[in-house]
This record gives sequence, structure tokens and C-alpha cells, in this order.
Amino acid sequence: MQPCGHVIPEANHCPTYPTSRYRDEAVMSSDVSLVCTERYGSGSVLKYRKCDDGTVRYDRPHPSSSYRHLRDCFMSLFLPHGFPDSVSEDYLEYQLWDTLQAFSSSVTGSLATHALLRGSGVGDSSASVTAATVTWILRDGTGMVGRILFAWMKGSRLDCDAKRWRLFADVLNDVAIFMEILAPVFPSCFTATVCTAGIFKCIVGVAGGATRAALTVHQARRDNMADVCAKDGSQETLVNLAGLLVSLVLVPMVSDSVWATYLLFLVFTILHLYANYRAVHSVVMETLNQSRLAIVLEHFLLEGGILSPAKANPKEPLLPGLGSQVSVDVGVPLSAVVSSVSELELLKKGNESLYLLGWRRDTGRLAVVLHERAASTDVIRSVVHAEILHRKTSYSDPFRFYILAETHGKVSRMFPDFCSGLRTSGWVTDRNLLDSDDWRANWDINKGL
Repeated sequence: MQPCGHVIPEANHCPTYPTSRYRDEAVMSSDVSLVCTERYGSGSVLKYRKCDDGTVRYDRPHPSSSYRHLRDCFMSLFLPHGFPDSVSEDYLEYQLWDTLQAFSSSVTGSLATHALLRGSGVGDSSASVTAATVTWILRDGTGMVGRILFAWMKGSRLDCDAKRWRLFADVLNDVAIFMEILAPVFPSCFTATVCTAGIFKCIVGVAGGATRAALTVHQARRDNMADVCAKDGSQETLVNLAGLLVSLVLVPMVSDSVWATYLLFLVFTILHLYANYRAVHSVVMETLNQSRLAIVLEHFLLEGGILSPAKANPKEPLLPGLGSQVSVDVGVPLSAVVSSVSELELLKKGNESLYLLGWRRDTGRLAVVLHERAASTDVIRSVVHAEILHRKTSYSDPFRFYILAETHGKVSRMFPDFCSGLRTSGWVTDRNLLDSDDWRANWDINKGL
């Protein structure tokens, strides 16, 4: 099949329904010889024409310029296959800011490496190789212990607040780098400082890696997680290489001046933190965690409408301690909230849902016991109920069980419209990030007996 040699203009990006676009182009075309149009991903349109001899030929785009050739090469190397249709809409903005923060972190990391080597005795003829080796072994060992403990304590929370933990990891990384830069200034505390910084960096590795995986799940829209991860690794490698080249110029310039080192660290740390904040702030998650659910519910109760993910995500608090969501434990064992049959009956009063909402006996926090048949929407409903109950009562309220029974009716009336509005507005309800534990109960086994 030989090309006719015609030049076609640059095409727009693929719409949501490309098949319809192709059909409309063929129908609307005034060229009767046009039999089909085709495109690869978001590239230019090829037009197939019927020639006089009955063969089908296609119009080939003008031989690509060096700019287009380099652009296409760059995209194939560093962007997921099928970009931008194969990733979420927030992918490009997030990656641009993530690239900037990685570059800044690479430069400050080089400053920290220089300080650590100097503090370990590199260049000092009186320094002991054994002492330096012991310091590095202790640093790595304490970091490994910190990694295990942090994963045990906070591993289940990383998915639920991926954006917040990602920002936390980067802040902690800057703290660790600052400690490494300061370590040579206090020789007597050098080993302790380096070990503490090592623990922080290992925590950063756990939190950063886990949240990166959670964000990849969000960004990959064609079951292409491996491709998105691989291209993210390529981008990070390229940025780190650029950071190393810049560091080769900057580090020797400031190595003899402590204050110049601190100033350079301060500039790139500010840039690093700002880029990180913009990166996580640009992410638009469609799954509900407690913060996003509280924001959407508050707007629904006040305005009667449902905020879309694009409007609710920018309102999500990214710093610890911020936000007005209720403290609730979901998926707790029945024994955590019930100690007698009478208490169980009080929790079941007026309740026809697949959860029991009550208060923990040990901490007084609101807690949810889930039925063994509970689905994701039941978990969402239980947290919505907890938010509403939290506004009306407290653990010390003597009428709290009476108020709890009243709120069952209110939730039963409003939740169907609320849940339908969530789906219509683009929220995912068949899965959630509400940090539900795995305890399940069955309190209606005697029904019908």
C-alpha cells in the first residue's frame, strides 16, 4: 500500500469516544474518495482513500521535523504507552512538580553526602577506617529496624491518606538531610545524628514507596501499572542525573563555606517542599477517604449537592491535624463496643443496616462493627452515619443511645440520594479508602427461628 503523498494537518488529541469521532469524520467529509480514517493513540489522523484503480491508499503526514522526532522519542522513553489517554488527567501536572522536587532533593542529597564523607574522616589522615565503617553499619542497621517498625505501625494507613503521607515523607526527608549536613559540626554526636537520620530516611523510603504505589493505581487507567511505574523510574533517573551534574558544579563551590552550604540547602529545600505540595495538591482521587468524605458530606448537608472529585480534592487537608472528619474506627470486633445483650439491643434499635455504630469501651471513640455481608457502600454509609452522630452527641451524653436510634432514620432517608449523587458526580463507591479493619460479625443469625 503506497502513500499518496498528501500532507495532512496536525490532529487534535483523541476525544473520550474516538470511534464516534472517526465515524463522524468519515460521514461529514465531502471527499467521496475517503473510505476510512485512523490514528495511533493521540497522534495524527491518517486518511485512507479509494484510488482509480480500486486500491486503497493513505495520506502520509509530512515527514516529521527533527523537533517532532525528538518529541516522539522523548514521549516513548519517559511517558506511559498511550499517553495521555492511558493515564489520569492529573498525571502530567503531578509529574512536572514531582520532577522539580526530585531535582531539588538530588542537589540537597549531594550536599548531605559531602557532609557525611567529611564527617566520616575522608581526607583526614588521622581518621580510622574501622570507625567510619562501624558508623555506616550502625546507620544502616538502625534504619532497617526503623523501616520494619514504621511499616508495622502505619502500613495500613498509607493507602487511606496517600497524599498526606507523601508530603510527610518529603518533609521528613528534608529533616534527615539537614541532620546529615549538621552532623560534622558536632563530632561528639556524629554517630547518633547519622543513625537518627538513617532511621528517618528509611521511614521516608517506606512511606514514599507505598504512597507512590497508591498514586500509580490512581494514575494507571488501562491496567498499565507496570508501564506507569517503569516510566516514572525512567523520569526519576533522568532527573537524578541532571541533579548530579548540577551538584558537580555547586558542591565544590560551597564546600569550603558552611554558611554557603546552609544557604544552598535552604533554597533547594524551599523549592523541594513547594514542588511537593503542588504535586500532591494536583492529584484528583476518585476514591473516598475520611477527609474527602467529610468534605463531600458537609457540602451535601449544607447545599444539597455533591461536590465532584475535581472540586473536593483541592479542599482536602494535607498537613497532619487539619480537617474536621470524625475519629471513627471501622471494622472493630463486637467486644470493643458491646459488653452485654442489652447494649447490643440498644445498638440494633432502629437499625436495619449492615453495621452497628457505637462507642468503644476503652477509648470512647466512635466505632463501627461491620456485618459479614457488608459491602463498600455499607462502609461508606457507616462513616457518614458516624459523621452525623458526631455532630449531635458525645460519649459522655447520657442520651446518646436515644440520639443514635434517631439518626438511623435520618441516615436511611438521606443516604440513597447521597450515594446516587456520589456515583453521578464521578466518585467510586464499589471500593473505598476508609481504613476498615477485617473484623466481621453476624448479629441476625436467629432471625426467622
